[in-house]
Amino acid sequence: MKTELCNFCLKSGILCSKCQGKLESGEVSEVGFTVARLLLSLEEQYPSLQDVHFHKAVESDRILAILVNKGDVPRLLSHGGKIVKALGEKTKKTIRVLEHGVTERKFLEDLFVPLTILTINKIWLPDGTTETRVILNRGRRKRIPNVKASKELAEKLRGMTLRVEFAQ
Repeated sequence: MKTELCNFCLKSGILCSKCQGKLESGEVSEVGFTVARLLLSLEEQYPSLQDVHFHKAVESDRILAILVNKGDVPRLLSHGGKIVKALGEKTKKTIRVLEHGVTERKFLEDLFVPLTILTINKIWLPDGTTETRVILNRGRRKRIPNVKASKELAEKLRGMTLRVEFAQ
């Protein structure tokens, strides 16, 4: 697995001065460090993780979003979802795997899976800020994802302020 931290630091749990500096500066979060350690521990059992480039992890409410390189999502979801399930059991959170460096629409589609996005609009507010309005199709689903947590994740990962609505 490729990450911002040294493999030695991740395996031992003791950080070198360079990795400690990244943690203190906020370049790498505590959650990111923990998830990177978990992914590295699963690497031996699931060799496909060796090619995964892990960027960061962010949590909100009961959801943990893992940001990986474009094209690495299938590697994490392979093995019948056992990797994501193992991460979920160890962290006791729902796992969302998102791609780094994708378009805004693709990011939002991945964030709100299994719901379908009908439209995305930009709203320019009088104070000069913008909001992204997302209209979702609820369909026949009884359970919908945690919208509040998804809004928080979008803010933390992409700096996007979301306004989420459901089509009737």
